[in-house]
Amino acid sequence: MTAARASAPVPTPKPRSPARRPSGAAPSPAAAVPDDVDFLRAMGRRVREARERRGMSRRAVSLAANVSERYLAQLEGGEGNASIVLLRRVSAALDVGLTDLVAGGNAAVEERLIRRFFDGVPAGRLQDVIVRLMHEFGRDEAARRARVALVGLRGAGKSSLGAALAQRQGCAFVELDREIERESALPLSEVFMLYGQAGYRRVERRCLTRVLDGSEPFVLAAGGGIVSEPETFNLLLARCYTVWIKASPEEHMARVVAQGDLRPMDGHAAAMDDLRRILAAREPLYARADAVVDTTAARFDDSLATLAGIVAAAAPATAHA
Repeated sequence: MTAARASAPVPTPKPRSPARRPSGAAPSPAAAVPDDVDFLRAMGRRVREARERRGMSRRAVSLAANVSERYLAQLEGGEGNASIVLLRRVSAALDVGLTDLVAGGNAAVEERLIRRFFDGVPAGRLQDVIVRLMHEFGRDEAARRARVALVGLRGAGKSSLGAALAQRQGCAFVELDREIERESALPLSEVFMLYGQAGYRRVERRCLTRVLDGSEPFVLAAGGGIVSEPETFNLLLARCYTVWIKASPEEHMARVVAQGDLRPMDGHAAAMDDLRRILAAREPLYARADAVVDTTAARFDDSLATLAGIVAAAAPATAHA
């Protein structure tokens, strides 16, 4: 009789270890619960908004924070978990607190209502709504009106009127273009040539912020194209009493030539067409200023008196005492 063979024990299958990810890679958000996904997306949005407020490209932030552009793109897109060490580097590069990037996720009822309100505002009205709210609830209105900013195309008279008004008011006169040249140690033409339009606008925003961070009243002449950069122009509108110095295209051209720039005369017809086109495109933006002074066919002293009267009427009540 054949002896029965003892049956071999069946081995218990070992639990499979999770697939190994490359070092530093973030787990997929698909494995996260919905609340985690929402949290990561909200944090990514805050990182992106902070970067855009600083006027920095992803490449610039990645270099300053010593993180890859791919990581930064994933972070802003809410794609994957965030290393606290790398996030700390990003917050330092953006000059914002780490908690400002991480905090949130459980917005108060009031915050959700405000977001819902802004979502319902037509895109064309959003900037005006923001500026009105900043006028009403942002900075002290008396402090805003103690600072005068003149906007308009080159040749409108911003520099001459601004300098004369500042002398009359007994305050500082600031030309933003000169501040840009001083900070970059280059003429404006070379700033454009080296850094391009986007780079120039970043320097302009930085110089404006520095000027606004001071506490003294001033009269400021802004560059003609500042209105084409929404965040910078909104900052100017929110922090200064802004006056559009307006003139006809013909007067703009005549004054530029009188300043010694004869280049427009080489192609006068084309230059005038360009000037009219630029002025027509920017008029709705310039019109967002608090007041308008039209210098067309006006004597300098008359324009100055008009400007001074407008500023005096808008000045804080304490200034009249």
